[in-house]
Amino acid sequence: MIAIKLYNKIGIMKFLFDLGGVFFDWDPNHLYKDVFENIKEREFFLTEVCNDQWNIQQDAGRSIAEAELELIPKFPNYENEIKMYYKNHRKMIKGVFEKSVDVLKKLKDKNYECYVLSNWSAETFAGMTDDYPFLKLFDGFLISGEDKLMKPDTAIYKLAKNRFKLNPEVTVFIDDKQENIEAAKRLNFKTIHLIDPKNIEIEINKFLI
Repeated sequence: MIAIKLYNKIGIMKFLFDLGGVFFDWDPNHLYKDVFENIKEREFFLTEVCNDQWNIQQDAGRSIAEAELELIPKFPNYENEIKMYYKNHRKMIKGVFEKSVDVLKKLKDKNYECYVLSNWSAETFAGMTDDYPFLKLFDGFLISGEDKLMKPDTAIYKLAKNRFKLNPEVTVFIDDKQENIEAAKRLNFKTIHLIDPKNIEIEINKFLI
C-alpha cells in the first residue's frame, strides 16, 4: 500500500514498450536459412552485406529504395538476395512472445496506459497492426523510421515523453538492449532490461505492488 500511495502522488504508472525482442521474435536468419544452403555464405551475407549497420539506417528513416540502390552496386552478385530483405520482412518474424501479449492484455484490462517506442522502418511497420491485432491495444506508437530518430538517442525518449505525456518517474520502459535501457535511465525512467521474454510478467509485477 505504501508503494502505491507514493506512486499516486506523482502520477499513475504507465508503460513504454519496445517491440523486437519483447513482443516479436525477429531475426533475418529466420528468412535466410532457407535462402542460403551454405551456412558460411549466409553468415557472410548478414554480417557484410545486409548487416545491422545497413538495416539500422532504414530504422532511422532512410527509404528501402535508397538502401537497395546503395548496396546492390557494391554486391551485384547478391542483388536478388538484397531485394528479398524487405520484400520478405514478415518472414523474419518467427513468432510472437505470447507471455508479453498476455501481460499487455492484463495491463489494459486494469486501464494502464501502454505505449510503443521501437526502432523500426516506417515502410515495414506499415500494416503491422492489421497483421498482429494485439498491437491495437496500445495507446500510441513512436516508430523510429516515421520520426527519423532512433534509440538510444536521447531525443527519441524526449519525444515519447512529450507525445504521450509521460512522467519518467512513473513510467516503466521495457527493452531488450542494454544501451537503450541506459539511455532511458539517464532521463529517470523506470526500466526493465528484458533478457528473456518469459520473465516479463515477473518483472512487470515488481512495479504493480
